[in-house]
Amino acid sequence: MTKIERGGNTIVLEHYPVAKLPADLQKEIGDADEVKLTIETPVPHRPRPSLEGIFARVDEMRSDGTIKPVTAEAAVARIRALRDEWDT
Repeated sequence: MTKIERGGNTIVLEHYPVAKLPADLQKEIGDADEVKLTIETPVPHRPRPSLEGIFARVDEMRSDGTIKPVTAEAAVARIRALRDEWDT
């Protein structure tokens, strides 16, 4: 029985029948009846955003209301309220 493990961009098939593989791979494997087959797909490379791009996005989010300005006092009060919830 073939056991399948999946993780991220990888699939591992244990005890995979050699007979199901393409002929060119079967030839390379030789006399084995089963193999452990690992399939990995490439992870697409995403370029890192520039600092200017990050700051531009933050400015955009502030202007459209996604990010709302908060004073230090309001932030501290909010954190204390959350902490107090956990303490009770």
